[in-house]
Amino acid sequence: MRRFCWKQLAATSLLLAVSVAEGETRPQYGGTLHIAMQEAPDSLDPLSATSSGTSLVSGDLTQTDSLARRNLMALIFETLVTMDNRGRIHAGLAVDWHAAPGNQRWRFRLRQGVKFHDGSALTAEIAAGSLRMANPSWKVFAEGDSVVVERDREDAELPAKLALTRNSIVKRNSPGKLSGTGPFHIEDWQAGKRLRLGAEEDHWRGRAFVDWVEVEMGRNLHDQFLALELGKAELIEIAPEQGHGATMEGRRVSSSQPMELVALVFDRDAQTDDEKLSRSALAHSVERGSMHSALLQGAGQLAASILPDWMSGYGFALPGDADLKLARHEREQVRTATNWTVRYDANDSVARLLVERVELNARDAGLALHPATTASGDLRLVRIPLASADPWIALANVAGALGMAMPKVNGSAVEDLYSAEQALLAGHRVIPLFYLPAKWSSSPTLKGWEPGAIGNWRLDELWVGKEKE
Repeated sequence: MRRFCWKQLAATSLLLAVSVAEGETRPQYGGTLHIAMQEAPDSLDPLSATSSGTSLVSGDLTQTDSLARRNLMALIFETLVTMDNRGRIHAGLAVDWHAAPGNQRWRFRLRQGVKFHDGSALTAEIAAGSLRMANPSWKVFAEGDSVVVERDREDAELPAKLALTRNSIVKRNSPGKLSGTGPFHIEDWQAGKRLRLGAEEDHWRGRAFVDWVEVEMGRNLHDQFLALELGKAELIEIAPEQGHGATMEGRRVSSSQPMELVALVFDRDAQTDDEKLSRSALAHSVERGSMHSALLQGAGQLAASILPDWMSGYGFALPGDADLKLARHEREQVRTATNWTVRYDANDSVARLLVERVELNARDAGLALHPATTASGDLRLVRIPLASADPWIALANVAGALGMAMPKVNGSAVEDLYSAEQALLAGHRVIPLFYLPAKWSSSPTLKGWEPGAIGNWRLDELWVGKEKE
């Protein structure tokens, strides 16, 4: 009898332990998620961001595309299709799509029962109007329950383009009054300062777990860290070079794939053979390895191309090491002395250190490079967030950011992609340096947090729970 009681007690205790464990790890509804970020956008309209990349020169660009902006937009607005970490297209507001022969005419059938945050139904007319505004050169119109896009040429990449944030479906009720179909609606918006979002009760994918998302904007990294330490934020940004140290300190750190290109960019194409040789000498003089280990603390990857290897598949085969002997040989053939000014953001200590190291490398090759924080100069240090996991779209976006025309190629194979990229690199108007990931630190109370490989948030899938489980 006693043996039976002990067995019964053990079984009851086991069931209780399992029940408690399940209760602590099961997603919970309710609560507020607090996020801090550096960027301070002055508009929530997906069309307000330019595609010209993020310059490290203060004041160069004001409303630029960035991963942070894209993630904010995705909470409020949605696209006809979505793209996963491998560049594959999935259904979004459109449930299916197909192209007519030649890939010039595409038809996207809309999901039924989707509503905007103002309570009105998503219609093909509204979706078509939104896409026309984002793409004035496209012919877009409603046809029954579908949106039809007609191009003047073959466009096999159209579905991937429709997954971009700028092609989010937006209902513009009045100037400045926007409505989306995303998992969260706007409750309060103080431009550049604060955003409060509320969960949509009847979202077509299901209700988000948290009730509210509050985003504090324009917070520097130090202030974000303090907010996390004081329990005033559950999710903050950290600089890529701080990731290793934060992990060693026991902080929760998560990262995306390298999704940001850091590069030196000349403001115009080379006009003479001397200019071309000088730029080639500069490209061959840059010693990326020491900068990567010492200044970036091993974060990200060295860049010898515009696209990272995980996206293109051939980046590993391109030489990225310095060749000082070749750099000096090229410089010796130049008949005129170089006297370049390179711009950087004085408020970015890492940018300053990178430019100063490039200056030393250039001097070893016999080139004169002068770091400056002025608004004008010969070249600048830029950070360009890659727009998509699709390599063709990412490459075209970078070309546009640099003010360069996307080279024309005959096909869409990896060999064609390589040819297009090499054409952009020819002349050394752009000198790739590094690919950097986005990094975040989160509170132990944030459950289910796992950003996508391309840095996309999935805030409707996480919840705020107890610190220890």
